[in-house]
Amino acid sequence: MRPKNAFMLILTAFIWGTAFVAQSVGMDYLGPFTFNGVRSFIGGAALLPCIFLLERFNEKNSSAAPVKGSRKELIAGGTLCGLLLFAASSLQQLGIQYTTAGKAGFITAFYIVIVPVLGIFLRKKTGIKVWTAVLIALTGLYFLCITETFTIGKGDVLLFFGALIFSVHILVIDYYSPRVEGVKMACIQFFVCGAASLVPMFALETPKAADMAEGWLPLLYAGVLSCGVAYTLQIIGQKNVNPAIASLILSLESCFSVLAGWIILGETLSVRESVGCVLMFAAIVLAQLPDKKKEEVQYG
Repeated sequence: MRPKNAFMLILTAFIWGTAFVAQSVGMDYLGPFTFNGVRSFIGGAALLPCIFLLERFNEKNSSAAPVKGSRKELIAGGTLCGLLLFAASSLQQLGIQYTTAGKAGFITAFYIVIVPVLGIFLRKKTGIKVWTAVLIALTGLYFLCITETFTIGKGDVLLFFGALIFSVHILVIDYYSPRVEGVKMACIQFFVCGAASLVPMFALETPKAADMAEGWLPLLYAGVLSCGVAYTLQIIGQKNVNPAIASLILSLESCFSVLAGWIILGETLSVRESVGCVLMFAAIVLAQLPDKKKEEVQYG
């Protein structure tokens, strides 16, 4: 892997991890659906110039291979991803109200273990390594979420179901990304997510321009950096990189969320919760370690 690619992926993980702080701070000014809706529209708008620049680059670079796929597939993929993103990010934003940014980051990162498990229903083999990772992650979630009185916090439940939907979201992206242009599909999904947020935003909340103006910094960070910049960095950084290694680097998002919550928000984790975080990160690493035989065949 080139150092440039590794740097881009680490920067992506850093932006996504610290975005949990922006989401937490943003709740001081806006309701969860308002925050998600506005940040999604900002993210979609931030990708428009990226699409323009990429099209200009492809026009000048004749060697760039065109991406196959019809406009119908692009719209279908973007719409489905947008609806899934709306459901997952809404649960995440609702859940983060009742827990810390670091804890939210680790529970959300559980999708990296869930994805290969859901692959069973798509007739994809799941080896002992993945099942071991699932067992370790469940143990980590127990320490992280279940208190000594054997109760689970409301925010933990919401975040976990959000992680489940994020897992489906990843599988849908995996299906459509080889068929359509990734940045365009991302742009559509952000606008669809923003549009879907409008209904609960006006039905359950009272969005005010003054509140959005006060919360401009977390909104811009979550919208421009987390959605627009980070997604573009991920696409460029993953080029010609082993997907398993790329996913492993991106899973550092959970570590950055804990560090950001500690440094910026002054959040602390108990010893029990810290053990849960360590176990979950170990499970994430184990689930993403490439199989040696496959590596030799593909990259040897």
